[in-house]
Amino acid sequence: MIYDVVHRTRYRYEDPVSLSQNQTHLTPRSTPNQLCLSSELRIDPSPTALDPWSDYFGNTAHFFSLEEPLEELTVAAHSVVEVFDPYVPEPAATPSWESVRDRLLRPDDSETLAATQFRFESSGARRLPEALDYALPSFPAGRPILSAVLDLTARIFREFRYKPGSTSVHTSIAEVFAHRRGVCQDFALLEIACLRCLGLAARYVSGYLLTDPPPGQPKLIGADASHAWIAVYVPGAGWLDFDPTNNQMPRTRHVTLAWGRDFTDVSPMRGVFLGGGHHSVDVSVDVAPRE
Repeated sequence: MIYDVVHRTRYRYEDPVSLSQNQTHLTPRSTPNQLCLSSELRIDPSPTALDPWSDYFGNTAHFFSLEEPLEELTVAAHSVVEVFDPYVPEPAATPSWESVRDRLLRPDDSETLAATQFRFESSGARRLPEALDYALPSFPAGRPILSAVLDLTARIFREFRYKPGSTSVHTSIAEVFAHRRGVCQDFALLEIACLRCLGLAARYVSGYLLTDPPPGQPKLIGADASHAWIAVYVPGAGWLDFDPTNNQMPRTRHVTLAWGRDFTDVSPMRGVFLGGGHHSVDVSVDVAPRE
């Protein structure tokens, strides 16, 4: 599948902003299952400085600065991405989860060594006792790792309620466990915490999800969504993706943007500004398949 992706963010400020400095993660990655054919960042008003760079995890990031007074800022990323159906092994053919854990403790190749950094907790995915307790029923002794992660993914989907607006980027995993509700970011971080408590390597993936309109209705511009899911490292198979919000393994309807330890590594846009007073933010995403 080839998609045209537009991610637009518009800031409106009550008072003029005299200085604005920002970092974006809005350029889709090229991966074994995805090719970023083109990507362009359009900023209005034009920035004083705009510099692309590759972050620690290999994501493309941009820094830009505006040094003239402004009352509105629009950042639009226009990308063309080709997505391929990934290889997924038979669950029963994957190694036991304990053997994966033990190999991560004693990595014997560069790929496994690189994956070990995703075993450790991060600010957004703490290794909480309740996360370990929640994970254990899906991970009995000797269970193949793919079967175990699929079971954990399905339980999160069944037992946590998807409720937009019920959480924010500052909501902790402990709060999500307590209230059993959240959004895709919360469910991804929750599953990552569960897996890291078991000594497994799990990373946070940001991206987009192609959505269908209701039957008989046209698709609305901006109706698609920024999305988040996870990837788990399995020696011999590499990184396998799981979407707990939708209880599935992503295939050609998910577009990968960036990955890291958690949301803080790959926030689509973050920055600082002087002035502005009260401000509002509008975000729209459109993912359009090419005929």
